[in-house]
Amino acid sequence: MTQPDFDLLLRNVRLVRPHQADVPVCDIGVRDGRIAAVAPNLAASSAAQIVDGGGQLAFPGLVDAHMHVGIYAPLAEDAVTESRAAAMGGVTTSLNYIRTGKYYLNKAGPYREFFPEVLALSDGRFHVDYAYHLAPMDRQHIEEIESLIDDHGVTSFKIFMFYGGYGLHGRSGDQRSFLMISEDEQYDIAHFEFVMRALSRAIERRPALRDCISLSLHCETAEIMNAYTAIVQKEGKLQGLRAYSASRPPHSEGLAIVIASYLAHETNLPNINLLHLTSQKAVEAALLMRAAFPLVSFRREVTIGHLILDYDAAAGSKAKVNPPIRSREDVEYLWTALLRGDIDWVVSDHACCAAEHKTHAEHPEDIFQSRSGFGGTDYLLSGLFSEGRKRGLPLHRVAELTSWNPARRYGLYGKGDLAVGYDADIVLLDPDASFVVDGASSPSTQGYSVFDGLRFTGQVTRTFLRGHLVYDAGTFPGPARGQFLARPYRPELADVPAL
Repeated sequence: MTQPDFDLLLRNVRLVRPHQADVPVCDIGVRDGRIAAVAPNLAASSAAQIVDGGGQLAFPGLVDAHMHVGIYAPLAEDAVTESRAAAMGGVTTSLNYIRTGKYYLNKAGPYREFFPEVLALSDGRFHVDYAYHLAPMDRQHIEEIESLIDDHGVTSFKIFMFYGGYGLHGRSGDQRSFLMISEDEQYDIAHFEFVMRALSRAIERRPALRDCISLSLHCETAEIMNAYTAIVQKEGKLQGLRAYSASRPPHSEGLAIVIASYLAHETNLPNINLLHLTSQKAVEAALLMRAAFPLVSFRREVTIGHLILDYDAAAGSKAKVNPPIRSREDVEYLWTALLRGDIDWVVSDHACCAAEHKTHAEHPEDIFQSRSGFGGTDYLLSGLFSEGRKRGLPLHRVAELTSWNPARRYGLYGKGDLAVGYDADIVLLDPDASFVVDGASSPSTQGYSVFDGLRFTGQVTRTFLRGHLVYDAGTFPGPARGQFLARPYRPELADVPAL
């Protein structure tokens, strides 16, 4: 009996690809988890399974490059529910920040012990493919950077610039205990410099990995935030998200961006990612640094939350996040920067925080006693598509912002496009389906969404991971198929038959 050419034939879809303005109607043939053919009218007789796309838009599976799985719930539980939420949002690859210290696994120690435990807890639980960014918290972690690259394929690292002097949720006088670092360690600018020097050495010794080894930075300055938090709390004039934004003002982001960028220049570190920029001041500082240090390859990230919500949003304290939700003027400036090409990718910064843990039981209205972070991966594609369409964002730019650009930066070379040889990570989106967000319908254990009550147009109907259906109109068929991706991830090109 003749073997079929394709394991899956996805028929009658409108193909959305990065850098390609037209959206042709075609079929996608999948074999062994990869795209084997893209063309109109592929022979149905050559497929083991046929799915009719009904003329919907087919996007490359999203690479959500900024998630925090396991921060407020055990990693083994979060991996299941939050990766399902990712699949619902069109995400097929989840890149998760993780570190030692409080939250996550609540332990210190070397990454040679910590990270294998992370991988063991993750194995067999993710419904989408996944990788991890790691944060060097002490000198021992800096010494482990090269072994993490070589032994585990971890090529992306992170610095939380404010952690040495300001807490995760507000002012703190005990950050050493939070970070779980010893008395002879300092989490400060000098530490950041030494992380950068270690990464620069690692790149110099591995020229083939130069483009995919990078450092990401959460850019806020503790000194500015401590001073402004004291002012805001003492005056008591502002409440809610407005108070939180004022306590962590935009120029704190801008100053941190300048410091980080100069250190990258000083240490000859070529690849810097400026995370979740929230304001005009932050973006302008980032663009100034691009001009000042042209030998540094900067990437600029924004979140879907900061593109949709402002500090008067109905979500209130549920939308507390670091850096804060800003003014409507800042929201519109982020869109201006995105549309002119000054933003490189859009992410969720998903950090599932259930309602019972989000706000303080005795002081629910005190924003400074609420936890920071919220989920959003479940509405990443719909939110960007819906809001972007209002502003004229082309479809191919959506594919670049959510798939191609982060995949290229983070060494996921088999992801990010719908072309022969790439993983068959495919998302179908009905561009005309309009729905009101109801976070209770998401598989996330958060139980709500900061977008609740908003109407989005453009709904994910199906998500395929390497040719397997992992999300289907509210259901999650099959087992958890997500694989850990050691980087650089370069799958062999599919053996394409003559058609």
